[in-house]
Amino acid sequence: MPHTSRVLTSEWTKIRSVRSTVWTLAAAVVVTTGLSALICGLVSAEFDTMPRDERITFDPTFMSFAGTGLGQLAMIAFGVLVVSAEYSTGMIRSSLAAVPQRGTFMACKVVVAGLVVLVVGMATSFLTFFVGQALLGDHGTSLSEPGVPRAVFGGGLYMALIALFSVGVTFVLRSPLLAFGILMPFFFLISNILQSVSSTEKFANYLPDQAGTTVMSVVPETLDRPYGPWQGLLIMVGWVAAALCAGYVVLRRRDA
Repeated sequence: MPHTSRVLTSEWTKIRSVRSTVWTLAAAVVVTTGLSALICGLVSAEFDTMPRDERITFDPTFMSFAGTGLGQLAMIAFGVLVVSAEYSTGMIRSSLAAVPQRGTFMACKVVVAGLVVLVVGMATSFLTFFVGQALLGDHGTSLSEPGVPRAVFGGGLYMALIALFSVGVTFVLRSPLLAFGILMPFFFLISNILQSVSSTEKFANYLPDQAGTTVMSVVPETLDRPYGPWQGLLIMVGWVAAALCAGYVVLRRRDA
């Protein structure tokens, strides 16, 4: 246990002492909140001119998370940098020499990074929700409404899981350029394209981002998925677990 506590302290020191990781977390908060506020303000101003069907099925909670799609870019960057920074600088050799138990090394990194992104994700989710509802005004909702607390907490969990998925993938790829080159197109192009094509829509429903976002919706008509909010989040957890397991296998088998 004393050895593990020292590894945890070391991982925390690495994260807070690297400017890029701190700035990516700050960017996640600013981009998510700012873009969501802008969209909520525009929707509120034009709500009365929206088609009747859209007004009936309007989901103010999900609308307040409209900036999450772009904000998750920063969370992906954080997950990549937490791992790739050591490989890029060659520091990974020193880290593994100091902690030869690779399972302990990876577990401590995942725990520390996971706690950090969970705190930031939750803070971002609640801030985004309250700012969005304030701008929506009479068209908004509150935390006391059914399903809303689950959606807000789920928003924080979603952002944390995106970062951890990126951590797992980067342990597999080890290169920041390769990790960014795969993760960015996957979440911002491939996933959306597959979702918009009828022949691939059923498969796309089970991709991590498409499944995870269901936890942030309250009105059933907002997202057409063959499962509920919590089931969608569990699907995303499965993706994260698979990525981390794959990362561990690669870490165990390959030299630094």
